[in-house]
Amino acid sequence: MNQETELRASIVKWGRSIFERGLTSGSSGNISVRLDDRFLMTPTNSCLGFLEADKMSLLDSNGTLLSGDKPTKELPLHFAFYRSRPAAKAVVHLHSTYATALSCLEDVDCNDAIPAITPYVVMRVGNVPVLPYTKPGAKDAEPMIFAKAADHAAILLGNHGPVVAGRSLEDAVFIMEELEEAAKLIMITRGMNVRLLNQTHVNELNRAYPLK
Repeated sequence: MNQETELRASIVKWGRSIFERGLTSGSSGNISVRLDDRFLMTPTNSCLGFLEADKMSLLDSNGTLLSGDKPTKELPLHFAFYRSRPAAKAVVHLHSTYATALSCLEDVDCNDAIPAITPYVVMRVGNVPVLPYTKPGAKDAEPMIFAKAADHAAILLGNHGPVVAGRSLEDAVFIMEELEEAAKLIMITRGMNVRLLNQTHVNELNRAYPLK
């Protein structure tokens, strides 16, 4: 099995896993992976639970469709991440419930929507900025994502949902899962006297588990 075939199968596997665990619904959410100087991406209006490997959109580095079905309209946000993070091998964008809810709050800290509520969100996700709302698929979001993505593996799109990049598709999915779990904890403890990790704890974790 060659690399492209393996990556197509991996997208199908992780897409089904994401869908079956309720991290996205209907035809929402999209996945892409880098294949040397080309990219595989889930097609527009496709359900992550029922992807077909041979219908994946294969794109060149300019976003031109080489084969497969028409790609997701969210192509600009994927390419913004890849351009800003050369080491990124995969990008995942979902409408997961708690992270999306967090992106809709007026009083959220737009510089870091996920405070250090657990060691794992510090170790695996890092700071999560929130970008202003833009129409889904609009190119307006591209320069904003590009500006933030170099220093942030995870971003919340205002009133829209999370997008993350990873060193592999598995890595990106795990970052997304940790982000969603942390967002859930933030949402269900709102209004409570939460004990966050202090800066000493955060610094210790950052030294032991530096994010790349």
